[in-house]
Amino acid sequence: MSSGRILLLAPIPPEVRDRLAAENELVSYEKGASAPGFEIAVTTSMAGANAALFNLVPDLKLLLCNGTGLDAIDVAEAGRRGIVVRNTPDEVVSDTADFAIGLLYAVGRRIAEGDRFVRAGRWGAERLSPARRVSAMTIGIVGLGKIGQTIAARASGLGMTVLYTGPRRKDGVPFEYVGDVLELAERVDALILSCPGGAETRHLVDRAVLSRLGPDGIVVNVSRGSVVDEAALIAALESKSIRGAGLDVFDREPALDARFTGLENVVLSPHYAAVTLETRAAIGEALAGAVRDFRAGRKGAGAAQ
Repeated sequence: MSSGRILLLAPIPPEVRDRLAAENELVSYEKGASAPGFEIAVTTSMAGANAALFNLVPDLKLLLCNGTGLDAIDVAEAGRRGIVVRNTPDEVVSDTADFAIGLLYAVGRRIAEGDRFVRAGRWGAERLSPARRVSAMTIGIVGLGKIGQTIAARASGLGMTVLYTGPRRKDGVPFEYVGDVLELAERVDALILSCPGGAETRHLVDRAVLSRLGPDGIVVNVSRGSVVDEAALIAALESKSIRGAGLDVFDREPALDARFTGLENVVLSPHYAAVTLETRAAIGEALAGAVRDFRAGRKGAGAAQ
């Protein structure tokens, strides 16, 4: 077996790579090749891993995932094969929540639009119309997991009223639960999406939801691009049937729909919400710790959350 070696199934951030390389030999995987002898491999939430890949890495026992999302990893198949999947959901919480609030301000207060306005030399000859007071908004959070609850706490601390929806009511949270996303959209100024991706949430925010959100409404997405029907969102932005959107994720990233780039009422970000030095360091340490636990036979090697 490959004690001390880790198979890199996909490119990982350099800060995470360096942390793992400090204690291990990292070996790049050649796509489609058989790679016996590796008990540990690392992938990302976007690259994932499936049964076909598991067949090519037959000795795999621990799959590290740089990121929170597991919709691209066949977790059920991994479980059947006795493969532990260790993702990093806790490490990205704080920065992703901060970024969601940042996108809300960027859209509601037109910060990115104002920057373009000044750079284009339009200030003086023209004036921007009034923005919205973000701290007075009612927001609806779709998915009140760890990230959603942290967004809620940030927003509440800034003076916003917080409602939320999800598969079920959360015990012990001080925010109002709304069981239907359509009703939630009708009652709020902004929808912030922090739910998992996958088939159950695909196009959850569609034309009907956007219509209920209305011309003063804002959409912020820090979850997965698949949660939003992008064609319906672009139509709503083009017609100004919603006020705007702040998007950190896209359905086919990085090949986003080019129509987004021509719209003034959308703020675009390159899946950047958790990209901070602090989060990268925490992810690297969490994955390195999982490797140490696995090699020492400790149950702390972790499992998918």
